[in-house]
Amino acid sequence: MISAAIYGCEGPVLGEEERRFFRDVRPWGFILFRRNVETPDQVRALTAALRETVGRADAPILIDQEGGRVQRLRPPHWPAYPPGAAYLKATNDPLEARELARLGARLIAHDLLALGITVDCLPVLDTPTPGAHDIIGDRAYAHDPATVAQLGRAAAEGLLAGGVLPVIKHMPGHGRATADSHHALPVVADPLKTLDAWDFAPFRALSDMPMAMTAHVVFEAIDRKRPATTSRKAVRLMREDAARGGLGFGGLIITDDLSMNALSGSLRERAEASLKAGCDVVLHCNGNLNEMRAVAEGVGRLRGAAAKRAGAALARVPATPEPLDEAPARARFEARLAGRMTAAAGPAAGEA
Repeated sequence: MISAAIYGCEGPVLGEEERRFFRDVRPWGFILFRRNVETPDQVRALTAALRETVGRADAPILIDQEGGRVQRLRPPHWPAYPPGAAYLKATNDPLEARELARLGARLIAHDLLALGITVDCLPVLDTPTPGAHDIIGDRAYAHDPATVAQLGRAAAEGLLAGGVLPVIKHMPGHGRATADSHHALPVVADPLKTLDAWDFAPFRALSDMPMAMTAHVVFEAIDRKRPATTSRKAVRLMREDAARGGLGFGGLIITDDLSMNALSGSLRERAEASLKAGCDVVLHCNGNLNEMRAVAEGVGRLRGAAAKRAGAALARVPATPEPLDEAPARARFEARLAGRMTAAAGPAAGEA
């Protein structure tokens, strides 16, 4: 049995209670955070230990390695990467910006695959609007949906070329939220026509991607009561064919972190509501074992259409990554973005 969940762990080494829990519930995958990473050898040992607990060499291991404020792997052991907004600022040529975004993601994939990490929660497809909370801010590639889609696709293709699955986020859009969903529930009152043309457009443009993460945001034009993560109406819109006004997303839908304060109810209730709404897999990040046990009470076996989508996502990983001559590629990348890398490696703020 594989359960429809992704869990974090407490520290850089698995404890015995964690091992027993993961062996019992057999989650589909795992996610790593800063608390879990120290050195390359330690991370490789941790990813191997996590997979050993579920007995699956292909169990996906996720991380948020965007660049800028959100990068779990940092110097001195790993390179710093710029935030999404840096690519367009580095050049006036949109084609060069796309090439840089792809190359940055290809280099990130190289870093991750060497550690046994196979999924990156990137690209961010949220398009900020004036007055929105800065939780997205410079994590966004641009301030118009067409450019966000172009650079987001370049990043997604760079990850795939490097053997790492991308996760588009935060579907159907977090860009106009006026609150940080880590701390409060954002409510968006704009009409559906506005949302469709702006917020939803990048997600529709990348609807062929293997995985997506939901937004803990209420869109009153879709569902006045529930955030997208737990709204059957919102998930139906994500799945609906584009010709019928939906986003046409056919891949695996995972929730954003269930422990975030935007959601209400117990963790078991949050998990149950997310799966009932149509999400395929729930995500719990903080590594608190008691909380994970509560989530597990609300999660059943990964089966049916969700299991097929999970299998199809894993099948998107190429058998052999695209060749990369790392040293000159990294030198070329850093030279073009010189002067931005120091700021990009500043203190972490604003998580997935």
